[in-house]
Amino acid sequence: MTARTLNLDDALYQYLLDVSLRETPLLRRLRDETQVLPTARWQVAPEQGQFLALLIKLIGARRVLEVGTFTGYSALCMAQALPEDGSLVCCDLPGDYNATARRYWQEAGVEQRIDLRLAPALETLASLEQQGQGDSFDLIFIDADKANYPAYLESALRLLRTAGLVVFDNTLWSGRVLEVAPASEDTRAIQALNRALKDDPRIDLSLLPLGDGLTLCRKR
Repeated sequence: MTARTLNLDDALYQYLLDVSLRETPLLRRLRDETQVLPTARWQVAPEQGQFLALLIKLIGARRVLEVGTFTGYSALCMAQALPEDGSLVCCDLPGDYNATARRYWQEAGVEQRIDLRLAPALETLASLEQQGQGDSFDLIFIDADKANYPAYLESALRLLRTAGLVVFDNTLWSGRVLEVAPASEDTRAIQALNRALKDDPRIDLSLLPLGDGLTLCRKR
């Protein structure tokens, strides 16, 4: 018995994957293709993708928004978990990886559920608000430029329905959140977000040591 979260060494982490990960061959192929890229660190861990899919099913989500899509692994996990009439809006910047994402979404047969919008994410979020889509999303996953995390929170809470979830990735930031005077703007932004969420009366909160830290915020 233990009263705190376990540290996972390589062997225990592999056991976790062996007994719980239900990654399809298509998802594994996408993950392997992504791992050879210089920016492979941008991809979520496979157990995180599976967890996001479970969240979608648990809350009965139909409208999902993702900020930061990269090669489309997490988007594919979520799109496959949506019902036939579900939709996923993905926000990212133009890049070679957009074509990779679309190729796998098409192969999986979920491309019609995904609306990929290539522009600075804050512009896309503002546009969604202007289109009257406030209070309409069931789940919002944020895994993009960390410096804008506090701004993404405010946009997300305006777009999210009551009892919906906003999920932030990288909130433990490989331990860099412990730095006393970080030089990195990204680190300072994650620290600011974590401190703000702790006492934010608009949400219910849980920070999970999953991947690089995954924070769940339920809109009250």
